Amino acid sequence: MADYFRIDGGHALHGTIAPMGNKNAALPLLAAALLTDEPLVVRNVPDIGDVRTKLALLESMGVSTSLDDNVCRLDARGVRDGNPDLALWSRIRTGVLLSGPLLARFGRAVIGRPGGDRIGRRRLDTHLLALRGLGARIKEEAGLHVLRTERLQGTELFLDEMSVTGTEQAVLAAVLADGTTTIANAAMEPHVQDLCHCLNAMGARISGIGTHGLTIEGVTRLGGADFTIGPDYIEVGSLIGLAAATGSRIRIENARPHEHRMTAIMFGRLGVRWDVDGDAIVVPAEQELAVVPDFGAAVPTIGDMPWPGFPPDLMSIAVVLATQSEGTVLIHEKMFEGRMVFTDRLIAMGARIIPCDPFRAVVIGRSELRGENLVSPDIRAGMALVIAALAAKGESTIHNVGQIDRGYERLEQRLGGLGAHIDRLPE
Repeated sequence: MADYFRIDGGHALHGTIAPMGNKNAALPLLAAALLTDEPLVVRNVPDIGDVRTKLALLESMGVSTSLDDNVCRLDARGVRDGNPDLALWSRIRTGVLLSGPLLARFGRAVIGRPGGDRIGRRRLDTHLLALRGLGARIKEEAGLHVLRTERLQGTELFLDEMSVTGTEQAVLAAVLADGTTTIANAAMEPHVQDLCHCLNAMGARISGIGTHGLTIEGVTRLGGADFTIGPDYIEVGSLIGLAAATGSRIRIENARPHEHRMTAIMFGRLGVRWDVDGDAIVVPAEQELAVVPDFGAAVPTIGDMPWPGFPPDLMSIAVVLATQSEGTVLIHEKMFEGRMVFTDRLIAMGARIIPCDPFRAVVIGRSELRGENLVSPDIRAGMALVIAALAAKGESTIHNVGQIDRGYERLEQRLGGLGAHIDRLPE
């Protein structure tokens, strides 16, 4: 049965919270279990909808899985043919990351239509070009891309875009390839680094981790490992936005402040500041948010970029923050043409937003938001609407919270611990 959130906004929050494990690290690491017939243990795995779907997808192929207390145990020794359940495949974006391991282990894989957030076109060309470069033969059959190979071969890859999942696909395929693979124009987000470190713990030989150039010396087999993924920096950024938008003092433990230098710059353009205490970020209460103009009193821009730039998944949070900051700012989403669609919900709440085109919107703050009946269109916009509802005066309802559950674990319980007036109710 579907649920919805009922939120009574306008109340300051207070307390300490820690982020869950990085969702975008957990999902490719689960696919890495297919590369070995030994057990793989992954710790700090968030118990969220997308992870549960990925585990069900692996189980449909014969992988033994369990997830208890954020510890995931996987054993792929029982996998025989590697045919995934395509219905489950289509529910999450990272189903596509099974293709590289399946090619490496069985010499055959299929790529169907990926799922995930509907925030614009999310092309698969980078994946297919990388796998073809490693020696896969690709044929379209019944609407699917069917890939075959006798054995993948090391090669020089220059990715046509700095794609996170495209980089992860190439890495997952290349670790068991014959020879050396170099990947130029590689993504270097923290979750890409986690994947590479985990694979090295399994016996892979990957160097250049944390840069845009990776070198992978193929090995003949991988073993098991016990690996702990890092905190979800998108959740940390979301919590910073929540604190600033609601005028709350929130301490975020295990925040890895060094991962938020660009977020500090972009949120700083809205007047947001925070303090660092060891590995914690402390957002002070009752900040007077005001847009900081560029030199010459020009309207500043908040835009996303590949890592170490401002993360696309925080753009929705930035829009809500901008509604609570005095002044005018341009929000420029460069990667996904559907990301700004949710702004119509904020306008209904009283925000002054001028949509310019699918990629840009001008936000004029500060707006006094009011409670509204809302529907979550995707994970990140859903979290942004939760923040807007907590900042607004009056009661809001947010439906389709299953989208939010895909990326945030027990959100209403954890925010309730900070004093948020948020309840989960059945539809």
